[in-house]
Amino acid sequence: MNAPLVDAALTGVQAAEPVLDARGLSFAHAGAGCVFDGISLSVRRREIVALLGSSGCGKSTLLRVLAGLERPATGEVRFLDQPLTRPHPRSALVFQQPSLLPWLRLADNVGFGLDFAHQPRAGKAARAARVAAAIEAVGLSGREGAYPAQLSGGMAQRAALARALAREPELLFADEPFSALDAITRAEMQALLVDVVHRWHSAVLLVTHDIDEAILVADRIVLMGGRPGHLVQEWAVDIPRDREDHPDAVAALRLAILAALRHASP
Repeated sequence: MNAPLVDAALTGVQAAEPVLDARGLSFAHAGAGCVFDGISLSVRRREIVALLGSSGCGKSTLLRVLAGLERPATGEVRFLDQPLTRPHPRSALVFQQPSLLPWLRLADNVGFGLDFAHQPRAGKAARAARVAAAIEAVGLSGREGAYPAQLSGGMAQRAALARALAREPELLFADEPFSALDAITRAEMQALLVDVVHRWHSAVLLVTHDIDEAILVADRIVLMGGRPGHLVQEWAVDIPRDREDHPDAVAALRLAILAALRHASP
């Protein structure tokens, strides 16, 4: 579970197999018109993809379709090279609100759902080990007995991330998970997400409207815009980490994204 950091000499994410592959997706709410159309998108193993766009372009709805929570009107989503028709047990979701159950202690919140019917079967000891490893990964060891009301906002979001990691996901869907946090805590969570993905060899599809967050976190940025929404442009982010140490490259990419975003606005 606690795998070492990926060696830079290993095959990079650009050559990795896709864990998620979607082709020709469109979606419409009944009586409300088309939300997005003509969407094709893949996410490779160990890759962080940021889906960036302004409010109302349909990016959160697209994430729900890609996660199997909604059915597309047209097109197909494949997860681990199989058609996806419902949420897959090897994927996990993290949302803006942690949504912890207030009557459960942290460890029980992290382990919640591991014994559901669609999850791979695991014995009690294996389940406890997965929970402990996930809690350790997000830096909450020693807080296993705390209730949600005893956690700060950042701790609660770490617990939500641990709950997702306990499922040992091949792909983590994250819908603006840090937008409700203060700037310092948000920066800590962004760094934690990158670290966890590299150590656990998971992939991430991160929905955000924050250009700086996308640049600091992602291996690839996909810009969505227009109404109905469509994919406008994408960038491979090859700025070395830590990216704050390369302000000129970050600024240049930010300006390029802003120009594309303005052009894509309806």
